[in-house]
Amino acid sequence: MQPEEIKTLIEAGIPGAQAIVTGDGYKFEAVVISEAFEDLSMVKEQQQVYATVNAQIASGELHALTIKAYTPAEWHVLNAR
Repeated sequence: MQPEEIKTLIEAGIPGAQAIVTGDGYKFEAVVISEAFEDLSMVKEQQQVYATVNAQIASGELHALTIKAYTPAEWHVLNAR
């Protein structure tokens, strides 16, 4: 898979999400920013993101995905430093 394909799947599966995906075809990292993560635990946030790519993980097409999920407010604070 290519980073852009993963980005498209995540953004289609989580309305209003912005995904930044990097990787080398084997291991990927996704930074996902969405209002949908408001008041969710880190585990629930990651479950939402994994749900968007579950078919690709199950098929072996996507092997490793590290997820960092943020609300827009958390992302703003992180990048204001």
